Amino acid sequence: MSEIIDEILSLVRSSKIFRDRKILLPDYVPDELPHREEQIKRLASILVQVYRGEKPSNVFIYGLTGTGKTAVTKFVLTNLKKRFPEKFNYVYINTRNSDTPYRILADILESQGIRVPFTGLSTAELYRRFLKYVSGLRQIMIIVLDEIDAMVKKHGDDLLYRLTRVNSEIGSPKISLVGITNDVKFIDTLDPRVKSSLGEEELVFPPYNAEELRDILWKRAKMAFEDGAVGDDVISLCSALAARDHGDARRALDLLRVAGEIAEREGRDRVTTDDVERARIEIERDRVQEIVKTLPLHSKIVLIAVLKGIKGNRVLTTGEVYEIYAQIAKSLGLEVITQRRVSDIINELDMVGILSAKVVNRGRYGKTKEINLAVSKDVLVKALSDHDKELLSVL
Repeated sequence: MSEIIDEILSLVRSSKIFRDRKILLPDYVPDELPHREEQIKRLASILVQVYRGEKPSNVFIYGLTGTGKTAVTKFVLTNLKKRFPEKFNYVYINTRNSDTPYRILADILESQGIRVPFTGLSTAELYRRFLKYVSGLRQIMIIVLDEIDAMVKKHGDDLLYRLTRVNSEIGSPKISLVGITNDVKFIDTLDPRVKSSLGEEELVFPPYNAEELRDILWKRAKMAFEDGAVGDDVISLCSALAARDHGDARRALDLLRVAGEIAEREGRDRVTTDDVERARIEIERDRVQEIVKTLPLHSKIVLIAVLKGIKGNRVLTTGEVYEIYAQIAKSLGLEVITQRRVSDIINELDMVGILSAKVVNRGRYGKTKEINLAVSKDVLVKALSDHDKELLSVL
């Protein structure tokens, strides 16, 4: 059996595809960020106040997935830190990974070299230790909370409120916050006190278009791949597919990387458009599986309602989806949620790329939302059957 491992290792070692694949990974921050010059300039102009020893305004950054929010934030902070390291320090926390108030505070302290027990302390005690540490700081500390909506949806915004109050509690302006979210409506759900403090400055990241994505991919591809391993046809297809999916640069890079890995596994020296199509199916299947398994019950029922209502190329309205949803919920003996909540769920599923919900103008009939699947029906049915076979019985 070990010869199987040897065969795979041989393919990787003799690869004529990749020069440096890490350049295509989501957490890689390049030296250049094309088409984000305006956002870099705006964020840098806010945070550069640390040069004077002054606390920058808190910043709230929002935009859809893959629009460069995290990359720009890390790029600006890394470059400012290189220029005047003694003036400030920064901590980056992804709250989808560190998804409790305790873990966030622990990660902040541990990033500063302070050991925190995994359990045994209350969150209140940990916050007191954090305050004590911050009160002794001689530098400004910038705390970046990425995917901040993930933590708030689970645990509320109490920790955010506390963090926005730190400076007044210690009587000295030491802490600045940068909040990042994919949910453009998230800030409106916060307590008004948190909203006004966190959103002192707001920065919006628009989606990339196909031409911008093509430019980004070519710059990365020249560093990541061996000469001649990818052509313009592959780059153009990855760009077009990602542009269709809310202009998501992360998706474009994933498509290009996985397509390269498929070609590498098969011992070839060039990536083809067929590899891109295979990569799209592979990524879509994994992504849909991950999203579906974490969906609340009523969100899954809304998905099933859309599946049930779509026949051929027909699109549905919100009202039609709601009618089917209500029938399914009643048949399962569940309390029916409001049409407004179903509309919110449709928007959430649109944002994560499972549904497509577009507002169209029907002339004298006014505007309406047209709803369709944004992923393969077979992939979605498979994901639902893997996690909720009983629900699929209503289809």
